[in-house]
Amino acid sequence: MSSTATRTGTAVEFRHVTKTFRQGKKEITALDDVTIDIPGGSIVGIIGFSGAGKSTLVRQINGLDVPDSGEILLDGENIVGYPERRLRGIRRNIGMIFQQFNLLSSRTVAGNIAYPLKLQGLGKAERTKRVAELLEFVGLADKGRSYPEQLSGGQKQRVGIARALATNPSLLLADEATSALDPTTTHEVLELLRKVNEEFGITIVVITHEMEVVRTIADAVVVMKQGRVVEQGSVYEVFSDPKTDTAANFVSTSLRNTPDLLEADELRTGTGRLFTVTMQEGAGFFHAVSEVERAGVSVNIVHGGVTTLQHHSFGRLTVRLTAHDAAGEAAVQHFHDSLTATTEIEEIR
Repeated sequence: MSSTATRTGTAVEFRHVTKTFRQGKKEITALDDVTIDIPGGSIVGIIGFSGAGKSTLVRQINGLDVPDSGEILLDGENIVGYPERRLRGIRRNIGMIFQQFNLLSSRTVAGNIAYPLKLQGLGKAERTKRVAELLEFVGLADKGRSYPEQLSGGQKQRVGIARALATNPSLLLADEATSALDPTTTHEVLELLRKVNEEFGITIVVITHEMEVVRTIADAVVVMKQGRVVEQGSVYEVFSDPKTDTAANFVSTSLRNTPDLLEADELRTGTGRLFTVTMQEGAGFFHAVSEVERAGVSVNIVHGGVTTLQHHSFGRLTVRLTAHDAAGEAAVQHFHDSLTATTEIEEIR
């Protein structure tokens, strides 16, 4: 898109932000001392279950809600306490992508994309040119005259992305933008968002309850629970070594590399001893396996997987070790003890 210059997106910082609501006589803490750094030009996933405070957090960024305390800095500028007039100017630099698309059914695809440009007072010729650029960028060059009801869910979300980009924002907020889409379409939309980030340097904050979304697109992840940030770090750090039960639960839904209760019960019906080993670079797993095999122990990988994120490999493998004599039993115990000293290993009993 020729009218969009590559640049560094807006940096977002939360500093000890707290927000409470009244629900009858009860006070609900939606954000509890939240501190987050979102570097300019990055893609950061904010993940949590319903009620974690994710949507409330988004409303603080675009000034639609005001925290009780704390600071919210956009490129180092604290926007808390700004009058509505100044916030309107800031919002023009922020694009929003919604779960339910929020398209105007009475307008064509081109009309939906042009709408924010019309509100800005851009002339018709400039609007037409910009809309054509955006339609080409999102892969809908032939859909300008179509109406939303004639589009698939994925196409509607592409229109939503084009509309969000219309005003050349430096920050995009995607609030559950793929929750209404099937897995294949979700992947296509996420790849489009990655393209937006890479080509234009726009910061993207992805609000989601799906760890697979974070795994696919994000540089870093913030895990929230009941209004608090319980864990944050690079995607690789959180996926390969989650520090909290909340993060570990989310990771397991994406990777599926650890047996669940039913799978573990089924695996226990076999002979031998079962171990689930965390696989990280330099863990020494294959050296330990070769040692037990030399002792005559049967080794079978029965569950798990290894993946690559941010140029690092990690995963979890469940292995069945079956010893056939006392020497083999000693080798299996040594396998457990030697790996325990260098990496995470858990026996399934």
